[in-house]
Amino acid sequence: MRIVIAPNAFKGSLSALEAAEAIAEGVQVAAPDIELVLLPIADGGDGTVEALVAATHGEHRSLRVRGPLGDPVDAAYGLIDQGSTAVIEMAKAAGLALVPTEQRDPRITTTYGVGELLQHAYDAGARHFIVGIGGSATNDGGAGMAQALGYHLLDEQGHELPPGGLALNKLARIHVGGVHADWKAAVVDVACDVSNPLTGPSGASAVYGPQKGATPEMVAELDAGLQRLAEVIQRDLGVDVDSLPGAGAAGGLGAGLVAFAGARLRPGAEMVMEALRLDEKLQGADLVITGEGRLDSQTARFGKGPAAVARHARNAGIPVIGIAGSLAGENELQLLFDGLMATNVEPCSLEQAIAQARPLLVQAATRTMSLVLIGGRPKPLA
Repeated sequence: MRIVIAPNAFKGSLSALEAAEAIAEGVQVAAPDIELVLLPIADGGDGTVEALVAATHGEHRSLRVRGPLGDPVDAAYGLIDQGSTAVIEMAKAAGLALVPTEQRDPRITTTYGVGELLQHAYDAGARHFIVGIGGSATNDGGAGMAQALGYHLLDEQGHELPPGGLALNKLARIHVGGVHADWKAAVVDVACDVSNPLTGPSGASAVYGPQKGATPEMVAELDAGLQRLAEVIQRDLGVDVDSLPGAGAAGGLGAGLVAFAGARLRPGAEMVMEALRLDEKLQGADLVITGEGRLDSQTARFGKGPAAVARHARNAGIPVIGIAGSLAGENELQLLFDGLMATNVEPCSLEQAIAQARPLLVQAATRTMSLVLIGGRPKPLA
């Protein structure tokens, strides 16, 4: 029997790799001689670099870059496929977690460090880029990133714009003469699971600005700045980003990546499954086990990693079981999974569940495998 173990991270407790190793340990308690394939996954958000590097035996790179407030930060990215593909999480260089609550101000935060990571990976030989853009502290439409790539964003006097979304209101033109790389020769895939446009009531500033520290007055200023950026991009680069679904992701970084790096905005989980070559790994498998910290009705609706794994397994005719710290909306989940198992079988606090996440997951995997062996194939377990 061959089992593919492909969990997402158990947020706050276990990385995707740690979760896969715990499930493998539990399965082997019940079936010591079984063939296991460990494939930690992600859905384009936090943990994507670690999961892809671990699953493909890639390598980590670290670079000191300009952080969201201009201070230096150490940001890691991954190289996979013999260095031809770079995996980058924008939050490592410009994430909200890098900005103390009392200093959050999207008028001045910058994506410059994201551009530095892209450029560094390009110079290292990567020509395919997988970019996760969740968790941003910025609202600059990718302007800082563009400047790091060598674009010049100039005001009426020909001066370079300062960092941040507010400065975009003074943008007069974009000069491309200093760009350091041929981005037309690269493939940039951006994990984007939102459909927000760049501007307007559903745009980057209005929807995401407040959580980054924007007041209603700031939202209006920032939205005007992104509108100006879209107008100049259209005129100088010939790219229409304003109404593009997903352009408003990460404070408009979605738009910036499309305009300045020729990126494609794609569903995150499916993009990662493609990079992991999941369908190839499923060939010859008799069972798939996936999971994450919580499986519920949103797992399928919002395209999370375990749902993508389940769909691929189902398409291949392979039974799939989901294991999670907590389960809700089982009726919907059973449309995706042949079996479900919760790690917590007795009442406990969230803190206790997190502290005991690994042994609880090992035990849940052992219970799961025992039931599979008894029944000959997985059955609904929850």
